[in-house]
Amino acid sequence: MTADRRSAPAGAVAALAADRRAVLAGAVAVLATANVLNNRVAPRLAPLTSAAATCALLALARCSGLSWSELGFHRGARGLRIGGALASAVAGVYAVGIAVPATRRFFRDERALSLSRARALEEALLQVPVGTVLLEEVGFRGVLHALLTRSHGPRTATAVSSALFGLWHVLPAIDMMAANPALSGLAAGEPPGDGLRGDGAAPDPPVRASPWEAARVVAGSVAATGLAGVFFGELRRRGGLAAPSLFHVATNSLGYLFARLAPAEPGSGGGRLTGAPGTGPEPPVRS
Repeated sequence: MTADRRSAPAGAVAALAADRRAVLAGAVAVLATANVLNNRVAPRLAPLTSAAATCALLALARCSGLSWSELGFHRGARGLRIGGALASAVAGVYAVGIAVPATRRFFRDERALSLSRARALEEALLQVPVGTVLLEEVGFRGVLHALLTRSHGPRTATAVSSALFGLWHVLPAIDMMAANPALSGLAAGEPPGDGLRGDGAAPDPPVRASPWEAARVVAGSVAATGLAGVFFGELRRRGGLAAPSLFHVATNSLGYLFARLAPAEPGSGGGRLTGAPGTGPEPPVRS
């Protein structure tokens, strides 16, 4: 039992617990609203939506008494070193991934390939860092983790915030099925193949996923991102929010670069979608 609970009357303790639950519920509501807005209502405005949601979350946390250190805004230099090293490792893995024919198709996201150069730069330099990573790291590894740590301890905080982080990716997982069928199949637990028919030609166009297949992809993505949340939580413990944020930005933003650098599969006609510069489908939802 904490010192404030030992010294406070029972009624005050109950009121404090109710207040903390209300703040936690408010934080979850802010995140859920931003998720729908960014993935379904106005994806292009994600930087604005995410910045506003981040400010709202920080205001809730600070009003509830959380310090900047509790929210993860500490160990900046150490976090930059850890995050920088991991970002370099991500670039190396991606480079190997597009060089090896067996793994190349996992990096060829058709909606990323359809973007003009300016639009791809917008995604990599604005949409990902501000529209995605800022809110996810401050929201899940910062505010939610700190609120849960205060009432339930760090282990429960990591477990619950990571589970919510996995559920946050339900809508992106649905979109991933169209943007990158190979990667969505891997998320569903399908064994990776070479992506080509026996005659060496490109695979037939994917058919619309059945409800069962869609459920498998979503469940696989939720599980994978939930586990990623545990890893990000460990990075946060070691290097504050800077460490997972740098790694997160590198994982997503470099995907746009390497999707464009990946050689086309034989018989695919180059893999790039045609159209006027800046047109085409919406870019893949960031995670």
